[in-house]
Amino acid sequence: MEKETAASVAHGLVLVHTGDGKGKTTAALGLALRAWGDGLRVLVLQFIKSGGSYGECQGVAALAAADGRMELRSCGRGFTLRGKTPPEEHRLAAKEALQEARTAITSGQYDLIVLDEINYAVKFGLLRVDDVLSLLDVRPASLHLVLTGRDAAPEIIARADLVTEMRAIKHPYEKGIKAQRGIEF
Repeated sequence: MEKETAASVAHGLVLVHTGDGKGKTTAALGLALRAWGDGLRVLVLQFIKSGGSYGECQGVAALAAADGRMELRSCGRGFTLRGKTPPEEHRLAAKEALQEARTAITSGQYDLIVLDEINYAVKFGLLRVDDVLSLLDVRPASLHLVLTGRDAAPEIIARADLVTEMRAIKHPYEKGIKAQRGIEF
């Protein structure tokens, strides 16, 4: 029997994509696609987004239909707290998503889990930093976990293995160009 080395033992990583620039979810979905392509089982849980006909939802649905190793669940009530949805509904949705995340993390069913916009959920007061840190505490050592969203809490950054900050330098919105299907959503 071949002796296991540190390099041969699966070591799950905690990755954070944060910052004020575009591309946090896109980078996480790119990583999810790579993982799926290499045979890993992937779950994307969206904490703020409420689903719909976004390209990412359709793309993941096609991959899921292919072999069932990729799944996306939109658990939120939408992007804004000042919309038609009362803040309490946003808080309840975030707490339900947190429980879904905990169940998925401890289930052993996935190799990579993306918690999309979970940093926003903390920023907006829908979840506490300690809620997110408790997910890191129960994460099996082999599970890769990606947390996205602006303004990641310093406590989350400290616990991550990799942190990438997307920085806005230039954006088409500044020229009055509206969000485009296939690019921004």
